[in-house]
Amino acid sequence: MPPNHDRRVLVTGLQGFTGHHLANELEDNGYEVWGLGDVTPTFARCVKADLLDIASLKQAVLAAKPHYVIHLAGVAFVGHGQPKAFYDVNLVGTRNLLEALEPVAADLRCVLLASSANVYGNLQGGLLSESNPVNPANDYAVSKLAMEYMAKLWLPKIPVVLARPFNYTGIGQSESFLIPKIVSHFVRKQSAIELGNMDVWREFNDVRDVAHAYRKLIEAAPIGQTVNVCSSNLVSLKEALALATELTGHSIEARINPQFVRANEVLKLGGDTTRLKQFVPDWQPRRLRETLAWMLDAAS
Repeated sequence: MPPNHDRRVLVTGLQGFTGHHLANELEDNGYEVWGLGDVTPTFARCVKADLLDIASLKQAVLAAKPHYVIHLAGVAFVGHGQPKAFYDVNLVGTRNLLEALEPVAADLRCVLLASSANVYGNLQGGLLSESNPVNPANDYAVSKLAMEYMAKLWLPKIPVVLARPFNYTGIGQSESFLIPKIVSHFVRKQSAIELGNMDVWREFNDVRDVAHAYRKLIEAAPIGQTVNVCSSNLVSLKEALALATELTGHSIEARINPQFVRANEVLKLGGDTTRLKQFVPDWQPRRLRETLAWMLDAAS
């Protein structure tokens, strides 16, 4: 669909895993997509800026003149080895972005900030709604929760919406994440795989569905709201391995490596979709089997 210049969206982290799929979703629906960050000239519309350099951010925002912003950039892997980076990028970087957006606030319709379901922490039983208490269990989650509180200080000047995505995966995600690691081992027909805690239950949602939800949320623009991006479909690690075995016909021995068992592991993490469906009424997320088949086919 040709881009509509009245629907200009600035995406931070556009060249990352989620950003690639989000760009496809937005462009397919007529948005003029601009990337912000350490972008290359291969993307038609991009502005180079560093989240920790407020001057470069202000220049980038004035160049793009967005109507919408989707902020994906951040340090995203829970096992990242430098905790300070979580706070530098996820908290301070986001604040810098909001400050840079203030001069163009009159033209902004929605600024979606990607937080994380990890802010709920190690809560057992049931599906978590946005009204559940938060109890972050690691520096990554604390940095995201701090970002949420900070962002609300900018209301009503900046039309902020907070999205809390639960686990998701897809083509292009790093093998440091669980499902891409499993896919890689099955494609290479490895005899064994080393994993962490096998008794964890997660949503393994599809990145294409997450991109769809983000687009629908900026269109609905529920300003000031926090919205889970989730499916309520929890799958155990053992079930994920069984699905991969079924799809490939290959069997792998799963071994627990104590080095991969995280302290303060969140054992069960699933979300309540009630609020999301208020703003994305056509929400029908894919099941892990379909996502795995897509990833296995692409990697084969």
